[in-house]
Amino acid sequence: MDVTAPIDRLAGILENFRFQAQLHHSGPLCGLTTFDAGEGHAYLHVLRRGQLEVSHPGSREVPALMHFDVPTLLFYPRPLSHRFHNPPQEGADFTCARLDFDGGVAHPLVRGLPPLIALPLSRIPGLEMALELLFSETDQARCGQRLLADRLFEVVVIQLLRWLLDNPDEAGIRPGFITGLSEPRLARALVAMHDAPGHPWTLTRMAERAGMSRTAFANAFRERVGQTPADYLTDWRIALAQHGLRRGKPIKLLADELGYANASALSRAFTARAGVSPRDWMKQATDSPA
Repeated sequence: MDVTAPIDRLAGILENFRFQAQLHHSGPLCGLTTFDAGEGHAYLHVLRRGQLEVSHPGSREVPALMHFDVPTLLFYPRPLSHRFHNPPQEGADFTCARLDFDGGVAHPLVRGLPPLIALPLSRIPGLEMALELLFSETDQARCGQRLLADRLFEVVVIQLLRWLLDNPDEAGIRPGFITGLSEPRLARALVAMHDAPGHPWTLTRMAERAGMSRTAFANAFRERVGQTPADYLTDWRIALAQHGLRRGKPIKLLADELGYANASALSRAFTARAGVSPRDWMKQATDSPA
């Protein structure tokens, strides 16, 4: 087995759990602008020019007040109320998008990221070309402008995710699958599980994918990911089952795809993880927004 061949650490996640961006604002913002978590959106803000003071009323997860005076990217992967305080006259220039992740806060990336990532634009290599095209589209009205801007925002998010996979400590990411994917050997096992969740995985097979001994793999996995390989695999399978249920797949088909002997086996594993049966979970998912 070639453990040096290149792998795509994001494809398995984003192909199963998609996200969409929608241009929200482009141009100056003056005075106070509020982004309410109650609306249910994640946000990506690009401070292009000017100064920004941002506050987070009532939140204990992020600093109450932050200041920025260089071009900066602010990424809120889950709904979190925040307020922009800009100069009342000259303001500051922004290009902003609302983001909707498939499954909302249950999206694996959303669960694995801190509530706010704020980085100078110059810190993320390769971002310049995508932003240059994004800004050229948002600075003037043209045919297909909004559609193209939405797709370009998605490109920016993917470029940011690439950077986070390579720099999890600098971004303040806690142990989880993102920190696991940042370790090249563990990444091979994780990507294999993401790509083939129904495979009869054992600790030995996972370790072989990583090119490590069983003991070294198990210890490194727990340290970097924060749980055992078996528990991670189960969580990934149940997340895929929830994703499939939201799209109307029958539980029997999901059991076949995810490596369970039958629908009852998947239902038992689902209930143990989610706290409710697949049927009851679907009722809750239907009654509440994604």
